[in-house]
Amino acid sequence: MSVHTESRCEKYDAIVIGSGLGGLSTAALLAKAGKHVLVVERHDRPGGYAHNFRRGKYLFDSAVHLAGGCEPSGCPQLSVVDSTLRALGVRHRCEFLKVDPFYGAVFPEMAFAAPLGTEEFIAAHARCFPGELDGIRKLMALCSSMNREVREMSMAAFAQAPERFANLFRYRRATLAAVLDEYVTDCRLKSLLGAIWPYAGLPPSRLSFLYWSLTLMSFIERGASYCRGTFQSLADAFVAALVERDGELLLRSRVRRIQVVNGAARGIVLENGQRIEAPIVISNADALQTFEELAGLQHLPDRYVKTLRNMKPSVTAFVLFLATNLDLKEQGAAHETFFYRSWDHDQTYSENLQGKLTGITVTIPTLIDPSVAPAGEHLLTATAFLPYDIDASWREKKTDYTGRLLDEMTAFLPWLRDHVTWAESASPRTMERYTLNSCGSMYGWEPSPQQMRRLDNETPIRGLYLAGHWTQPGGGVYAVVLSGVQTAARILGFPDAGSYIQTWDLAYV
Repeated sequence: MSVHTESRCEKYDAIVIGSGLGGLSTAALLAKAGKHVLVVERHDRPGGYAHNFRRGKYLFDSAVHLAGGCEPSGCPQLSVVDSTLRALGVRHRCEFLKVDPFYGAVFPEMAFAAPLGTEEFIAAHARCFPGELDGIRKLMALCSSMNREVREMSMAAFAQAPERFANLFRYRRATLAAVLDEYVTDCRLKSLLGAIWPYAGLPPSRLSFLYWSLTLMSFIERGASYCRGTFQSLADAFVAALVERDGELLLRSRVRRIQVVNGAARGIVLENGQRIEAPIVISNADALQTFEELAGLQHLPDRYVKTLRNMKPSVTAFVLFLATNLDLKEQGAAHETFFYRSWDHDQTYSENLQGKLTGITVTIPTLIDPSVAPAGEHLLTATAFLPYDIDASWREKKTDYTGRLLDEMTAFLPWLRDHVTWAESASPRTMERYTLNSCGSMYGWEPSPQQMRRLDNETPIRGLYLAGHWTQPGGGVYAVVLSGVQTAARILGFPDAGSYIQTWDLAYV
């Protein structure tokens, strides 16, 4: 098992910096293609935001709670997580548990559960707003069409044939709020349809409609899943695929510099001074750190530097991890619920950025997978967006925000405070420390319409590539695994991920 803390070689075919799911999927696919691959990770375990941590008898996901594309379908491109694991021969290492309803939303005087399936999703909303059925149906038809066009297009074809991708061309720069205004009239229905905006970190008035549509339909059309034993199992499956093909994972090791010679990547230098050569370097790390600190902006065209500096990272968050002996099944809780004090998402977003915590997301993985906690107990994770720099010292304010977030949870889950058996919190500074993402960014670049065209997987520095949520196609498990497939495809000489996936010999059962 080639998982260690010292590099065994001084030369590889490819080096991956960071072991998030994007980097691990790239590394495993390159190893499958016969490349000698090294993954370098500064943490003591792989996974990035998908890693877990244990506190006594409790096992928590650090950030990932739900994923789409984990079950087989008739089209491998629609089930990227599943098909990638199958192509690597490690699908048996992950058991994905169906989550249905895949989210709940609680507003003043209303609670809603969102079922899987397009028709079921439409019907659930129409029961609450029967006069809006036609608009809801047309909106969902548009989302399905948008997703189909995204799968079929390349950026070159899109530029040349907008008539073929009419919906993408029309709505590519639209906000979610603008499209909701076009299809439905009831303000509360608009808020209900936009309830999953915390998956992107922007309210509907600023969130890309395309991003929201792709995120929503990845669950509705392709299923929503939780990974038994936490999503660390998914990261570990990719590691297994890597090391089974003589790839290596180097833990507790930080990269000091990417070596660039005559405009091309030539390897890395570790913090301890060790030089490791490779003609291909893939960064799964923060894009700003990759170019500003590791590679050096002097190796980039001025236009690329300008683009990089004009892009805005996504929001960060304060997270509270709890264990309770309260019977949450009896409370009718869902695996993941968005709790809102107001129907106005802009107000909620603004108040959270002021530290008021009026909108929170609560995840209860034990409702789907009881194995992560002892019998009779449940685990909860409460997430609230906060600015990284809202307070000068998170060390001093952590206890205060922990109490306030628990108060907010108790408002929606009565008696919780009296039944807490364990608690620990993570501040935005914690997010930054463990991931090195700029200001603890949760989703890479914020998914506004202006930033939907993320950095390309191939950079202007020859041999340097990107994988993960800072590059195409975006954030979330499905997207970052797809980014890994895209990066591997580009390195191996395939024009796109689709043509690469078609070469995989998949046996569906």
